[in-house]
Amino acid sequence: MTEKRSAGLLLFRHTDDGTQVLLGHMGGPYFAKKDAGAWTVPKGEYGPEEAAWDAARREFREELGLPPPDGRAVALGEVRQTGGKLVTVWAVEADLDPESIEPGTFTMEWPPRSGRVQEFPELDRVRWFGLDRAREVIVTAQAAFLDRLVRHSAE
Repeated sequence: MTEKRSAGLLLFRHTDDGTQVLLGHMGGPYFAKKDAGAWTVPKGEYGPEEAAWDAARREFREELGLPPPDGRAVALGEVRQTGGKLVTVWAVEADLDPESIEPGTFTMEWPPRSGRVQEFPELDRVRWFGLDRAREVIVTAQAAFLDRLVRHSAE
């Protein structure tokens, strides 16, 4: 069995209130009423035939319905999430209006064992967060990317 891998882009911007990052709230019924741990870097899975960087850019387009921003990419490395998935992320300084997203969708049987297949957005909303608040809501393992972004910004 091949290890599951995801890649994504973490957008950041500098404001009068400090650095902000763009996170997406995971769509679907499991996360509908959750806040803490339900926000993520826009990312997605890729296979061994695709480079992580290419997957990160493709997934940005699929998840947000927008082209990935140009700009210098800062490698933030990898983290292993609780379920074992290895996630690779790059930070790109860019601004984006969260209202402009057109999220991709996925289908799943819902409710479970009902035989009904429903469609849900990959990300049901996208929002800019200051770093402190982002640490409160992001998937736990992904908080390491925020710390790495801060270290990079201090260099």
